[in-house]
Amino acid sequence: MQYPQELITSRQNPLIKLAASLTERKFREREGLFRFDGKKLLQEALDADLPLFAALWRQSSVETICAAMGERELPEACRSVVLPDELFDRISEEKSPEGVICLSKHLDKWHKIATIDKRCVFLTEPPVGHTLLLESVRDPGNLGTIIRSAAAFGVGLVVLSSDCADLYHPRTLRAAMGTLFHTRVLVTEDLAGVIGELKQYGHVYAAALDATATRLGEGSFGPLDAVVVGNEGHGLTPETIKACGHTVYIPMADGVESLNAGIAASVLLWELYRGNRG
Repeated sequence: MQYPQELITSRQNPLIKLAASLTERKFREREGLFRFDGKKLLQEALDADLPLFAALWRQSSVETICAAMGERELPEACRSVVLPDELFDRISEEKSPEGVICLSKHLDKWHKIATIDKRCVFLTEPPVGHTLLLESVRDPGNLGTIIRSAAAFGVGLVVLSSDCADLYHPRTLRAAMGTLFHTRVLVTEDLAGVIGELKQYGHVYAAALDATATRLGEGSFGPLDAVVVGNEGHGLTPETIKACGHTVYIPMADGVESLNAGIAASVLLWELYRGNRG
């Protein structure tokens, strides 16, 4: 990778102020940008052809990281600047900064916001593979973990209710480990509407325990089936469970009340994946 030629030394520089502001959701939404730290995510971003806006390099690390990128190059429109270590460390989100901070435009190619009139109009063609829906998953780390599992188990689409954690929160990005850059995601205010559309193609299962729930492992999933996972503390709302029409539960040892949302989603997704392969 080509060594950056521009040097910025002032905390008051507009680009530095912009990078620092993107730790807050309101500024990410206002600017249509998000940020992520570290060379692993930079590698994933370059492999995914992300629309990078800027790359900020720690002066003492830039040569090592550029060498690690090999033949990869930043997009032509991406601004590339070096910062003194002290300045870089002040704006880094990492406890032990690796030496690069990237700013990217929102991934409109993969991530859609469907909130107009609370109508879901995104299924213009049948889904490809399984769909995972999340209702009110509030922890960014859980969200990122779930997105990573969805990618690992071949999920074609992830749907988030609009009150889920921010897709571009730094903790979401770190937990997703670059898989967010390749994953189709829809954020919607009308989760029940999405469920209704998905039921045209397969069953939609709510992850909930009721009198009719199927024990995970005893039923079989179809190639276009979907599963819905709920809030970390309260699970799914009765309205969402009713919209699904089917429920499934994960059997556990006596005395254990529930699983973390990220773990529960991963277990369900593995079963979907295993059934599809069989």
